[in-house]
Parts: sequence; C-alpha cells; structure tokens
Amino acid sequence: MTSVSAPGSAEASAPSLSEEYVAALTDLESEFGELITHFRHTVTENAERLSPGLLPTAYKTFTTIVRYESTTASVLVDALQMDKGQLSRTLRELEGLGLIARTPDPSDRRATLLSPTPDGITRLAEARRPQEGRMLRALSNWDLSELQTLTALLHRLTTGAREA
Repeated sequence: MTSVSAPGSAEASAPSLSEEYVAALTDLESEFGELITHFRHTVTENAERLSPGLLPTAYKTFTTIVRYESTTASVLVDALQMDKGQLSRTLRELEGLGLIARTPDPSDRRATLLSPTPDGITRLAEARRPQEGRMLRALSNWDLSELQTLTALLHRLTTGAREA
C-alpha cells in the first residue's frame, strides 16, 4: 500500500494517507459537486418563481432571513459571507419586492431588524411548492437509521470544516 500526503497541504505537516483514502476523498468531492450543482439549479428555479429575475444570491439572503425570522444585516454578512455593499443592494431589492420589512431593533436603536413579510412567506411557500416531495421521493427507501447517520455525518463534516 502506497501512502500519499493529504491534498493541498504542506508535505511536512500532512498525514500519510493511503491511495484508497485519497481516492475515497476524491469520490466524495465529486458527489458533493453533483449535489451542489443540483442545489444551485433548485435555488435558481425557486428564485425565478419567487420573483422573475431574482438572482439566487437574493433568494438565499431572503431564505436566510426567513429561517432566522428576524435578524440584522451584520448577522447576514457573517452568515452568508457576503460583501456589505452587495448585501445592502440585495436588501433594498428584497424590500422593494415586498418580501422583507425593516423595523428598529428595540434592544439597539442604531440597528435595524430585517424580517420576512407575510406576503414574502406566502410567496416563498408558493415558490417551493413544485419541489416539495423531491427529497422525500429521493430518500423514501432509506431506513430511518440511514437518514439519522447521514444527518450526523454531515453535521460532523460542517462543524469540522468551520473549525479547520
């Protein structure tokens, strides 16, 4: 069995990995690439259904605001790893479309809270309706334990990626 250094790391600090391990990592990267492509396609479709011409970045910003229920621009900058100027333009667009509302933050008068509007929530549900069930259909023959294992492993991966 031949060992190789971890891809993208310095020889001196890289652990010695078997060729099989490196091949498995390469296969995993490929599968994530396919999943990301599929996800981008879904986001693009949903953005267009939410508001014709809406860019995927604006859709992701809006869905993040919906998930947080109420948040600030500074939290979004961190969560989305987005430039402040780009976020500001995106928020103006979302507000102009009636998808979000700005209100003063009662705990910090200098800050503004961003929240989805009731119309925004309704429109998002309508935009997502055509894709409802895709995940269910794709995973319907999986055991509950397989779903729980996948979820735990993905959580472990994302937690580790943030800490790396």
